[in-house]
Amino acid sequence: MLSSDAASNWPVPTVHSPNIGAVRLAAGLLQGMVLYLLYQAVKDKAWPATEPLLSGPLLLVWLIVPVIFISSLGVLNRRQLIIWIPAAAAVLAALGVYDVWRAASLNAAPYAANNKSVHLSSQLIFVSTVGFFIAQSLIMAAAGEKRRIASYPAYFETAWKQFVQLAFSGLFVGVVWLVLLLGSELFMLIKLDFLRKLINESWFVIPVIAFAFSCAMHITDVRPAIVRGIRTLLLVLMSWILPVAVLVIGGFLLSLPFTGLEPLWDTRSATGVLLGAAALLIVLINAAFQDGAPDVAAARVVQGSVRLAALLLVPIVVIAMYALGLRVGDYGWTTSRILAAACLIVASLYASGYACAALRPARLGAISGTNIANAFVVLVMLLVLFSPLGDPARLSVANQMARLEAGKVPVDKFDFTYLRFEGERYGQAALEKLRASAQGKDAQTVRDRIAEVQKLKGRGPRPEDFMARPAPVRLSAKARVWPKGSQLPASFLQTDLNLLAGSPYPACLRGEQGDCDIVLVDLTADGNPEIVMLSALPDANAVVVGETKPGQWRALGTLPSSLAACGPLRKALLDGQYNLVPPAISELQVAGTRLAVRPRWEPEVFECKDEAR
Repeated sequence: MLSSDAASNWPVPTVHSPNIGAVRLAAGLLQGMVLYLLYQAVKDKAWPATEPLLSGPLLLVWLIVPVIFISSLGVLNRRQLIIWIPAAAAVLAALGVYDVWRAASLNAAPYAANNKSVHLSSQLIFVSTVGFFIAQSLIMAAAGEKRRIASYPAYFETAWKQFVQLAFSGLFVGVVWLVLLLGSELFMLIKLDFLRKLINESWFVIPVIAFAFSCAMHITDVRPAIVRGIRTLLLVLMSWILPVAVLVIGGFLLSLPFTGLEPLWDTRSATGVLLGAAALLIVLINAAFQDGAPDVAAARVVQGSVRLAALLLVPIVVIAMYALGLRVGDYGWTTSRILAAACLIVASLYASGYACAALRPARLGAISGTNIANAFVVLVMLLVLFSPLGDPARLSVANQMARLEAGKVPVDKFDFTYLRFEGERYGQAALEKLRASAQGKDAQTVRDRIAEVQKLKGRGPRPEDFMARPAPVRLSAKARVWPKGSQLPASFLQTDLNLLAGSPYPACLRGEQGDCDIVLVDLTADGNPEIVMLSALPDANAVVVGETKPGQWRALGTLPSSLAACGPLRKALLDGQYNLVPPAISELQVAGTRLAVRPRWEPEVFECKDEAR
């Protein structure tokens, strides 16, 4: 329900000290100086950058802990700060050490200066930020009420206050930087470039960003009315999006009995999209629920939407689980699927708790209990996933190896590149084990495949992207082949459309309803026709595909999209009123190699008569 002012009246005890502002600014400046020194060490390849097991954790600690310290001042007392800040630093350092260690090459020491695979992952930085945002909210709310588990209004007030503080502190830093950029341009008008040079110096940029951020954190903390007003406006606006989301997602679910689930599985991204829909509903439900206080002024449409959205979560999560189960059953566990499974566990807890609350005729008070419990579940889940206990790389490598050993996947279809590039140290160890223990008729094949992937510098497309659920050509009733009476080559009709990825082939090739014209034209003068595919408005385009090898059709290029959109020109092509002419710009042949001139833009070389009228 839309909140009353219960949360806004929640008392956050503040340590009244005139020095808090100075301490916060000093902490921000110190953070900026340390981050600059770490950056410079990486740039100069100097210590501690030469010791990634030290520099990685240091970076993670100094990115997050100073912000925690600044946020805690005025709420936590000295004893609580002495316990919480070192504990947070220790957890971050441990996570950083493990992240660097797992990413290091198996055959190189993780502290080797020339080891380029040992940098701290951006994924860990993001997850650590989210995790400590949750932990900080839980701790500050509990400290404010002086008990281990605070009331839901306290958690609500603290979490949203921190969110708004962080968001507007980031905005403040951006505005400060815009002012500096504008100032540099103003001085350049009078031929003074000192400010432009200054804002390009890392010793200036990094400390200024950290200092400005700490300054904004302090300003938003001592002006709580600003934060509260922004929060209230934001949540009210978001709550009115909930009815729209319920209508859209409800319509999607009601359509499934008529369309079936097959189109959903064909996307191969159903789990991610459904998880996104579930996350949207959870956020909007909480925007409307707020601190859980009843409000008779809340619009009935919003109240009803909260209950409907809570019920819609259940089928969304169930379908997502089924979609993930299909992928795991076909191809086993991967890092992304393990992370998706973890998200689904959390989503299922939200769905069950919210559904129970929605089915009660009285207030939706169970939502608050679900939110508090899930906050702790998420923290535990993050610690498990980013530690050796539940490292997705370790678990997925073990699963893929078990599938290979059990014969569930043949050697020629096994994804060795996954072990090489996504299995981290565990994948590299698995490759070494396979190389050493390969026996039988497939032994040489295994060694050859391992040797191939060891030479690769990056991961290409996944084999499953091409082998999973082939998308054959299925001409719709409105697909027309030209010249009249012609038939498409049999090899093209057997083409997997996944292999034409990146080319905007018309929907009529997938059996969907839509007009399209398919013209056979021998553009290469080799006796075998290429295929010009013209789709209909509003997505008019002209794609050319050809048979590069016997039975292998690939996209060769495109023609100006205006060809498909211009009626008279399109009709002339379909009627055979065209000639093949040499290109306006010839190709260069240098030492037997043909080099084509690539235009910087696609000029419109004709004017459609319909448009000229």
